[in-house]
Order: sequence, then C-alpha cells, then structure tokens
Amino acid sequence: MSIENHSEPDHESPIEIIDDTNDMHSGPEPSHPSAASAANTPAGDKTMAMLCHLLSFCLFILPAFGNIIGPLILWLVKREQDPFVDDTGKEVLNFQISVTIYGLICFLLVFAFGLGVILGMILSVAMVVYTIIGAVKASEGVLYRYPCTIRFLK
Repeated sequence: MSIENHSEPDHESPIEIIDDTNDMHSGPEPSHPSAASAANTPAGDKTMAMLCHLLSFCLFILPAFGNIIGPLILWLVKREQDPFVDDTGKEVLNFQISVTIYGLICFLLVFAFGLGVILGMILSVAMVVYTIIGAVKASEGVLYRYPCTIRFLK
C-alpha cells in the first residue's frame, strides 16, 4: 500500500530505467521478449491468456465454430511471442474443439433418443462455467487444464 502512496515518485524512477534500457535495446528487444521487465510482461501475458479464454464466447456472435475461430486467431498471432499464451491457446483450442465434437454428438442423440437435448444443455452450461474459470485462472497467471478435453494440440 505504501507503494501506491508513493507510486508517482517510485514509478518515475523505474520508467526512466526502463526507458534507458529500451533505448539501449531498441534493436534486439523483439528477439528477447522474455528479457522485458517483470512488471510489464506478466500483465500482458495474463491479459492475452485471459482474452484467449474469453474469445471462446465468439460462439454467441458467430454460431458456426466461433468458439474455435476467436481463440485460434489470437493464438496464431501471439503464440511465438509468449509461451504462456501459447500453452493457454492450445488448451483453449483443445477444449473448444472437444466441446464442438461433444455438441455434434448431442445433436445426433437428439434424433436417436431425445437425450441429446438434456446433454446439450449440460454441455453448454459446462462450457460457459469452465471458460470463466479458465479466464479467472489465466488472469492469476495460472495455466488452467480443462476437464474432459481431447488433446489435439500438444
């Protein structure tokens, strides 16, 4: 809390140091993303990882595979820049592909036994709940492993 009270004076000193470091390393900085300051990198990592989970809700905007397309785009853009986002993206994609397969099975079970309607509702609720849990864990910097997931990407 004392850091918050003195955030401006303390914050100015690290910014100057970071700015001096960035000026010195303006060329090689992209090749050393892990060498960035600890204060800036984890927050970006956590935010992008959380966004990767939350982009699964694109399913409600783009019903046909929106839950896969949203995280896939972010993962393809950020996977080489950050190992945490890479692992999170793979996990999210594995889960969303698995949910899509389970959803197709539920759809087929609707015609066979009518059981698919109940299973589909349970699957939908589970997808939303697990996605929110994954986003919260990612915001804490923890890699969340979804249950009942087929590991297509390793």
